Amino acid sequence: MPNPTAAILVIGDEILSGRTREGNAHYLAAELSRIGVDLREVRIVPDDHATIVAAVRALSDLADHVFTSGGIGPTHDDITADAVGAAFGAGVGVREDARALLAAHYKTRGVELNEARLRMARIPEGATLIDNPVSIAPGFTLGNVHVMAGVPAVFQAMVASVLPLITGGRPLLSQTLRVLRPEGEVAEPLGRIAAEHPGVTMGSYPFQSNGAYGTNLVVRGPEAAEVSAAMTALAAAFPETTA
Repeated sequence: MPNPTAAILVIGDEILSGRTREGNAHYLAAELSRIGVDLREVRIVPDDHATIVAAVRALSDLADHVFTSGGIGPTHDDITADAVGAAFGAGVGVREDARALLAAHYKTRGVELNEARLRMARIPEGATLIDNPVSIAPGFTLGNVHVMAGVPAVFQAMVASVLPLITGGRPLLSQTLRVLRPEGEVAEPLGRIAAEHPGVTMGSYPFQSNGAYGTNLVVRGPEAAEVSAAMTALAAAFPETTA
């Protein structure tokens, strides 16, 4: 049986402008590989309602699970909840269980639950809440879309809440061989060995270190024996240049 699939939708003008370095997709990709969920696409979109709606619909059709990052905070440009609701035809409003979480949290801190903060309790109809042990304001799951915060610490906490509820497949195993040859010199044997080992995928990633050019050869696959066999073949092809 094939592994379940996933897509990641990163939302935010600050990502596209270069003001904020995106790291949530990188983190989640590794977590998905660990539990055997195959990531099919990562997409970054601006804080634009129509664009988010279209992306949610497209990725929801593409993958078994869609994970979004960003746009569920207290400010006017946090429009992800409304866009995801629109993508599923669900109304969005302040939900009592989410409001109660925020009210209790801010009461213990002596902070007012004002209208801006109450925006974080706006949840589409039919959604289930995603626990947020860091800052309390919940994410939510609607259909096959898991909506999470963009702040890395909060995003990672929400991922930890969601992933145990997902049935994964076979984890993707990976091994790397460091070859002290430029990519152009490894291409032919790499292609030949890749054809001889169809049960794995192989990639080449060039690097430069202390003026020398080299290539990291990476083998990935779900079966340890197949990955090891492919790595053995690569090591035999480059015996004098590996380090």
